[in-house]
This record gives sequence, structure tokens and C-alpha cells, in this order.
Amino acid sequence: MSRKTLLNSKDIEIILHRLACQLIENHNSFTNTVLIGLQPRGSYLAKRLSNLLKEEYNITDLQLGLLDITFYRDDFRRKETPLAAEATEIDFLIEGKKVVIIDDVLYSGRSVRAALTAIQSFGRPKNIELLVLIDRRFSRHLPIQPNYRGRQVDAINEEKVLVTWSETHNKDAVYIEQK
Repeated sequence: MSRKTLLNSKDIEIILHRLACQLIENHNSFTNTVLIGLQPRGSYLAKRLSNLLKEEYNITDLQLGLLDITFYRDDFRRKETPLAAEATEIDFLIEGKKVVIIDDVLYSGRSVRAALTAIQSFGRPKNIELLVLIDRRFSRHLPIQPNYRGRQVDAINEEKVLVTWSETHNKDAVYIEQK
């Protein structure tokens, strides 16, 4: 298996700042906006963006939630081993709010579809946007597109996009792995 570095830690830092600025342009003070990271991998990106918005851009009224979509996935019962659920951490209502769903990689769109279903348990949002670090644009099974993207990648189906975070792998990086 060969691995090619797509983004290093400096590239990711630059992208995070750009994404934060785009969010500020569209959501201003975030008084009616919430960020929802998809468990498990989108939560790292969501926490990073939340910290960046608070610490570097002085956004004080920012709500962050983490959403587990395990039981909403259409492949939940199709795996040989059971999927392990993560904790959902949303301690606020999203009724009438602008919601930004955050995930690391947009591939087929199925995780986002599951998130759209799961989010309804917390109220009816005013609108929903999607932010991803990596957009694999030629791999969609569903008509889902991001509003914010860090990098667009044209990876073929045999290639896998792997995002590592310093919190879990001691290094921020994005790789393309080929079998």
C-alpha cells in the first residue's frame, strides 16, 4: 500500500483559518448559528474550528455539538461487525437555528444524509450547511455538496483519503492511500 501526503500540518492550519473566515463572513457573531461535528472524525475538525473561532477571532457566543449518526446509517446492519456508537453531545435546541454540519471527508454523501435525519431529533433548524475538510467530488452516491470545503480531491474509488489529527495520531495530515 502506498501513501501520498496531500496536506501537511501547515496546510491544514491555513485551511482552518480560511474556513473560519468563511464562516464568519456568513454567520457574523454566531448568535443564531450552531456547529455540529459528526462523530467520530468530524468532531476533531469541529472542535478545532470552534477553538479557532473563539481564540483567534473572538467569537464568544458559539455553540458546538457532537452528533453520533451510527443508528441512522443505511449500512448499519450490513457490516459483519457491529458499529460502535459514540456519544452525542448536544445540550441545546436547534429549533430555528442555522446549523453547520462538520465532517472530515465528504465521500458518498451517506453520512451527511444520516446526519440530516438524526438532527431532526433536536428540532427543526432554520437552515443547514455542510463544511468538510476534504471533498471527494467524483464519489457521490447522493446529490449532496458542501457549502464550505477545505480541499477538493479527485481520488478514484480504490484510493482512500485518510485524515489524521494530532489528538489521535500525534500529527495533523491528510493522505491518499492506494491499495
